Amino acid sequence: MYLDSAKKTEIFTQYGKSATDTGSPESQVALFTYRIKHLTEHLKQNHKDYRTARSLTMLVGKRRALLKYLKEQDINRYRSLIKALGLRK
Repeated sequence: MYLDSAKKTEIFTQYGKSATDTGSPESQVALFTYRIKHLTEHLKQNHKDYRTARSLTMLVGKRRALLKYLKEQDINRYRSLIKALGLRK
């Protein structure tokens, strides 16, 4: 599988406060970004996979909501996360 527990721990360690920090917005956005990139690559090869397209759309919406929350709470954390993940250009 593309996302095992070792990869999740690596993402949480890099973007969260610790390896077990699964609840912070930064770690959740980083995990969603990793999943979005994977689903985007899948859809490039399987363009008729409508269920995955819907899942991708919902995941993007969840990430957008978390980013909006983070932007309202702490703009500096938001800016550093955007820069680290390379989301906005």
